[in-house]
Amino acid sequence: MARWKSVGAALLRVIAVWAVSTLTMLALAGILPDFRLQSPDGDTATRVAVTAASGAGAFGLLSALVWPLVVRALLLVPAFVLGLLVFALNGSLLLLALNLIPDGRGEAEPETAVVVAAVMSAASSATSTFLTVRDDEAYHRRLVRLADRRRRRLGGGDGRPQPPGTVFLQLDGVGHDVLRDAVRPRGNRPPLMSTLADWVDTTHTLTPWRTDWSSQTGASQLGILHGSNEDVPAFRWYEKDTGRVMVSNRPTSAAELQRRAAARTGHEGLLTIDGASRGNLFTGGAEELALVLSVAARRGRHNRSRSGYFAYFRDPANATRTAGSFLAEVLRELGQSTRARLRRETPRVGRGGLYPFIRAFATVVERDVVVAAVMGDVLSGRTAIYADLVAYDEVAHHSGPRSRDTHQVLRRLDRCVALIARAVEHAPRDYRIVLLSDHGQSPGATFADAYGLTLEDLVRAGCGLPVPRRAERTPTGAEARETARAALRRPERAGEGKRPRVSPGPLGPSDPVVLASGNLGLVSFPDVPGRMSREEIDRRHPGLLRALADHPGVGFLLVRSERHGAVVLGADGAEHHLDTGRVVGRSPLEVFGAGAVAAVRRTARFPNAADIMVNSAYDPVTGEVHAFEGQIGSHGGLGGAQSHPFLLWPIELSPPTRPGEELVGAERVHAVLRRWLREADGPQIPRQAPAAGAGAGAGAGPGTGEESRRPGSLAAASPVAPPPLPDKTR
Repeated sequence: MARWKSVGAALLRVIAVWAVSTLTMLALAGILPDFRLQSPDGDTATRVAVTAASGAGAFGLLSALVWPLVVRALLLVPAFVLGLLVFALNGSLLLLALNLIPDGRGEAEPETAVVVAAVMSAASSATSTFLTVRDDEAYHRRLVRLADRRRRRLGGGDGRPQPPGTVFLQLDGVGHDVLRDAVRPRGNRPPLMSTLADWVDTTHTLTPWRTDWSSQTGASQLGILHGSNEDVPAFRWYEKDTGRVMVSNRPTSAAELQRRAAARTGHEGLLTIDGASRGNLFTGGAEELALVLSVAARRGRHNRSRSGYFAYFRDPANATRTAGSFLAEVLRELGQSTRARLRRETPRVGRGGLYPFIRAFATVVERDVVVAAVMGDVLSGRTAIYADLVAYDEVAHHSGPRSRDTHQVLRRLDRCVALIARAVEHAPRDYRIVLLSDHGQSPGATFADAYGLTLEDLVRAGCGLPVPRRAERTPTGAEARETARAALRRPERAGEGKRPRVSPGPLGPSDPVVLASGNLGLVSFPDVPGRMSREEIDRRHPGLLRALADHPGVGFLLVRSERHGAVVLGADGAEHHLDTGRVVGRSPLEVFGAGAVAAVRRTARFPNAADIMVNSAYDPVTGEVHAFEGQIGSHGGLGGAQSHPFLLWPIELSPPTRPGEELVGAERVHAVLRRWLREADGPQIPRQAPAAGAGAGAGAGPGTGEESRRPGSLAAASPVAPPPLPDKTR
């Protein structure tokens, strides 16, 4: 009886959607001059209505049957381009539907067909979503069927309860202080993040943690997902042994970093067993992937990361909705950047060129695809899911960490979390939702704006080399940019990842390579093998180290001394010898707070640390730093909020640290997450012998060793696309 009731309800929903589509088509035919539903001689109202119903029905069937095939056929086309082609594809389906109407009564110009198709898709999607959600019983039964289907695939339909699954949601770049303020009431106004405000101190506990010196996604996420970020000194760095520039958000570099981490730790990552990785730089060992940069360089049907696009865009309503939101976000950014210019807000960076489209990709396309993929994972009962939402980080780089622009992004991220939490209520197993960030962001004018020259200008001047009259634009380290380029299937930029020029030429053989990672700069001399010592730098460029250390925009330098080992240099001859603890004058690291000495000492032993590591100045009163690239919200070095991300964890889990202890380093966070998976009796990483010469990586901390597994936990099923849910993410 219940089954027939469900069939009847579904049939009524189809009829209702068909009726709304028909009425929408009739209304558009009356409004748009190039769209008609009658013969040239005119038809009766009844005949026009029948024509509209035929056209709406044909369009609906084509959307349901043909659209998924079209998207799958175009899966190897750049997914970003596919999103922009949504309107044209939908318009083509409408023209085909009109051609199927008897007697040729349906006709529209191509550009008009695009408008009609978009409006009809939006109307039918809204109607279907409204009716599906209002019919709670039917909605619940559909979810139960999805869960039962997966349990039968896994052989787990024996009635035994499953252990809880875990969803790790990374809010990229959201610092602990930013989140803490976002969950507090603002006078008479509600918190920016009302969903998370309801969780804090009730179901979840908010805990800060401290990053390594390199406070950026490449180092942090590699450590969190793979258990080791050893020898990752910055977002981008020059490797003398290979002659390459490694850039964390380049697909080839990300793949290499992931390979090295696996070799050090002896395992593939946190998500090795029944895991899913969504929107990340690295896979974490997961089989199910969507928008994962380390596999984006793969071409062909075997690139499973691209399947996340198909799972989302195969629904024409999703495609239309996301494309519309994309255009709205572009216009929003243009309006916000214009307002900032007219008000002469400072600090400010250029936001023209492709940036409005990059921002829209990060805040709309990537967000929608990742959230839909996570919901599909939850509804299919996957055991461990790690997803990265990069919207805040991208906007904060250009608008500032606490601007009105980022407040809007935080509200939308909160709605994304609420949407995933709602899906969890209908999942086939219990879920624990852990929210975390990989770093924060520190505000401040760029080094170039504050002092009128770039770090490269300062280095070249200190080396006695000519300084260009017009400095080139520095590349930004924003993580979303390379994801967008990968979606466009554009090759990595010329010069990135290649050996710098070291042969004699107009500028001489000793031109330094100067790279930026937020407010962390790296200076390397490629014609000198191995790490150049302080003494050798002084012999070749006698004024360079003092020019850098005494500059008001520089906080400290890290160099290697032949006599004293790792040495930190500051203004007025201040020195801190890290190997012995000897301090000359006042330690340059003192202003950077607790943990700075340990963080710099750890990086000093990395083989790929630059000849000179440069950290910008830091104002402890304002929390400001000076990025060596074009960002007014930056991260990558030491100083302020950038080093203090957060963990928001369910209270039923064990505390991340003992009372009074501080959680320090991404590798420690990895150990905590592994322990939480073990507490849920979920998937564990099997212990393997590390490769020869591998570092400890994730070997320390709880969660190591061979773990017990439940039957069937090794199986990995394909994600099930979620049923339509209310679009509350806009």
